[in-house]
Amino acid sequence: MTNRDSDILKTGISSGNFTIPTIKSPVYCQTGLRFTSHNEDNIETLRKILKRLAGMELPGKDHVEAYLRHLTRRNRRPKTLYSRWDAIVLFLGMIRNSGKTRLEEITRRDVEAFIEHEQDRGNKITTIRTKLVGVQAFLRYLVEEEIVSPDIFSRRIRLQLPERLPRAMDPEDLRKLLSVVKGTRDRAMIMVLLRTGMRIGELLNTKVADVHIKERRIEIYEAEKNRLGRVVYLSDDAVIALRKWLRERDAWEEYLIYSRKADTMSYSTARMIFHGYLAKAGLVHRRYSLHALRHTFATELLNAGMRLECLQVLLGHRSIEETRRYAQLTDKTREEEYFMAMSRIERRNGDGDDRRDHELEAVFETEKLLAEYRKELPEHH
Repeated sequence: MTNRDSDILKTGISSGNFTIPTIKSPVYCQTGLRFTSHNEDNIETLRKILKRLAGMELPGKDHVEAYLRHLTRRNRRPKTLYSRWDAIVLFLGMIRNSGKTRLEEITRRDVEAFIEHEQDRGNKITTIRTKLVGVQAFLRYLVEEEIVSPDIFSRRIRLQLPERLPRAMDPEDLRKLLSVVKGTRDRAMIMVLLRTGMRIGELLNTKVADVHIKERRIEIYEAEKNRLGRVVYLSDDAVIALRKWLRERDAWEEYLIYSRKADTMSYSTARMIFHGYLAKAGLVHRRYSLHALRHTFATELLNAGMRLECLQVLLGHRSIEETRRYAQLTDKTREEEYFMAMSRIERRNGDGDDRRDHELEAVFETEKLLAEYRKELPEHH
């Protein structure tokens, strides 16, 4: 058994007669002076950021460097490091422009001013919220280091985000899309996304060793978004597509999906391929994204009767509230009750006389009751 195999936990949430296992995320650790490649990526990212920081005039640069090193020690992704760095630069740049030179001078009002500043720049509320999360994480670190006052968090600042429903593909649109996907690699990529609910980043990071065709499953050792490991399963049509691709692909390539010009495929390349097929299917105007395949997967399983708890595990959601959003798209009971009620309204308003329809319904109801009563009367000979 390999070290990777030993991380698999044979536990999960039961659904009927089967159990969905989950996988424990790998633990990255330092052994002597050697780090895993993921740590090496983090260190290289930190080096690039600190080089840029050295050339900037910002208040508290030494504390910014200490915070970024703190994140690197905690094994945060390079993408997270860049995101936090961008937010901190914007925030401290505003602090500098306001005339403050020390981090100790930062108050809650400065955080509120930052939000207003970003709103004035025309940023979307989702973008502002992402930057605010980065700024607040930095400030919490400064509070722990006793550099800024805890009063800065005396009252929570919340930005109301619009509640967006996941957007699944229309069944007819999905049929059109699949009818034009001819490339073996591309069909395998799209079918796996559609039938497993994997995020595109997770699939592009999947290695051939993670795919188990006989057991019809793929092991995800670290989720793209929340680093939560899990197992996903392969349907018949996904297995067929994968088998064809595995026969054609270069045997020495480590990653399952790769570009002909590189060992891996970038997100932008995958997105370009997907949009190319949307164009062939005449669906560009529908503005579907690759993530719509994940939404379609979840919606179809709920429509087929899968419980939310099971779908939560398959999607790799930490909170069932994330999964519950899909239920709003699949509430057939509410839909049926609406059309039943609307049908009654339309019948009642058919001739424009609500009162007459009520009177007729009362007559019909009386006749029905009388008919049932007569059936119950004993026969007289």
